[in-house]
Amino acid sequence: QRHEFIATAANELWLTDITEHRTGEGTLYLCAIKDVYSNRIVGYSIDSRMKSRLAVAALDNAVARRGDVAGCIVHSDRGSQFRSRKFVHALNRHDMVGSMGRVGAAGDCETLDHLSAA
Repeated sequence: QRHEFIATAANELWLTDITEHRTGEGTLYLCAIKDVYSNRIVGYSIDSRMKSRLAVAALDNAVARRGDVAGCIVHSDRGSQFRSRKFVHALNRHDMVGSMGRVGAAGDCETLDHLSAA
């Protein structure tokens, strides 16, 4: 069952997820954040380790690019990176609201579906 995510303005609802990409030099992890209203990636981070800093860096990148994000809902799956103290502190620092779906609920976070083919 898929969730229908709807936003009526920019910086109202963001979706985030982490994808794994194998390269000749090892595995890289991409955390991207999509604004539901514009359907565009507004921030991202790439790292060789799937740690909380990956999610925090993506969030900070998006906030730096988008500015006024107070009250914005950031929806993710229940991955440990998004439940980490560091990520929760980053949400609080930017006056944002965390929201989580079920573990492994692929329909919940379609954030990066279109990037996977790239």
